[in-house]
Amino acid sequence: MSAPDNKPSVVEQKLTGDGPDMSNRALQKRIRQQEILAELGVTALQGASLELLLSDTARLTAAGLESEFCKVLEYIPSENNLKVRAGVGWNAGVVGVATIGADLASPAGFALQTGQPVISNHLENEKRFRTPEMLRQHGIHRAMNVILQGDGKPFGVLEVDSRSENEFEKQDLAFLQGAANILGMAIERERNERRLQAALDRDQILLREMNHRVKNSLQIVASMLHLQSRDLADPVLTGHLNEASHRVAAVAKAHELLSHSSEIESMDVGKYIKALCSDLDDSVAHCEVFTDTEDGIEVKTDRAISVALVVNELIANSAKYAYKDQPDGKVWVKVRRAGKAEFEISVRDEGAGLAVDFDPLQTKGLGMKIVSAFVSQLGAALNVRALVPGTEFVLKVPLLDSL
Repeated sequence: MSAPDNKPSVVEQKLTGDGPDMSNRALQKRIRQQEILAELGVTALQGASLELLLSDTARLTAAGLESEFCKVLEYIPSENNLKVRAGVGWNAGVVGVATIGADLASPAGFALQTGQPVISNHLENEKRFRTPEMLRQHGIHRAMNVILQGDGKPFGVLEVDSRSENEFEKQDLAFLQGAANILGMAIERERNERRLQAALDRDQILLREMNHRVKNSLQIVASMLHLQSRDLADPVLTGHLNEASHRVAAVAKAHELLSHSSEIESMDVGKYIKALCSDLDDSVAHCEVFTDTEDGIEVKTDRAISVALVVNELIANSAKYAYKDQPDGKVWVKVRRAGKAEFEISVRDEGAGLAVDFDPLQTKGLGMKIVSAFVSQLGAALNVRALVPGTEFVLKVPLLDSL
């Protein structure tokens, strides 16, 4: 007769927690834990807010360890305590309010101070630390704690707690540490993003202040040129100084707009031209300037300034020549999109008109030389239309620099 089989029966295996049923349950638990770590990792990579990630970590960690309680504790060095930042299972008034000591006398404090993970399956028998009053009030029998690392220093502790008599295992500790590592990386990312944003905000403030000071300096120069022109008896020189004053003021207007904007590298060219023409309307002799500009045409700041200087010269040209001996001259400035890659600026008057063979890019006057230089720099096209009465200059400008 063969020797009796000493293996426990299926019933005994179920009663003692051994056998295939227990192994399958443990396997399913480990699979679920890996799924939770993957879910937390995706949430962290998607850039979820820190508060949401803290809350999700507490909720999912408790589920992965089949525990009723979990909490994220933030270390407050100035008070030497750990504050409950997020948690699940706790009574009202705990999360966001309650604190425990960060010394060696509590499980979380022990983990924080020693830098070692802590498993305690029998808190009532612990000799290493006391059981915090918060855990006593909630009937907690066992706890597990791991460090939450942050940017070079601990953020705090991730702790899971349970009322049951079961025991936490080393595999549970590995899962808890995995969750803490993911949360720690997210905390470090969030702190780095805060520092970068603070640096960007500081740079934006400095750039705005710089533009404000440049604008003030240029306005002083423009005012000095204008004052100087008034003290001269030579009308030709007076005209040149006034034109120079308007050119400086056009650049100053750009820096004024930049000083009030959060965007430094680009400008709304329609708004810029409208503001420039408003100033010119008050300063150009015997001319009234009307504008019709489309908003939302964004171009690089240096291109916008070049365009504005062209418009400044064309308006000055109308005032100087088209309405030379006429009071109450009128100039119309229009800014419009011209397809997806260009925008168009029109400067029109109803003055004396130009010679039939007039070529704006071949004239010897300083104003038109400036126009010619900037048209070339912008990669733009300038056309002149003879009207009855007057003249219209039409400038077509690419939105982007030509490569």
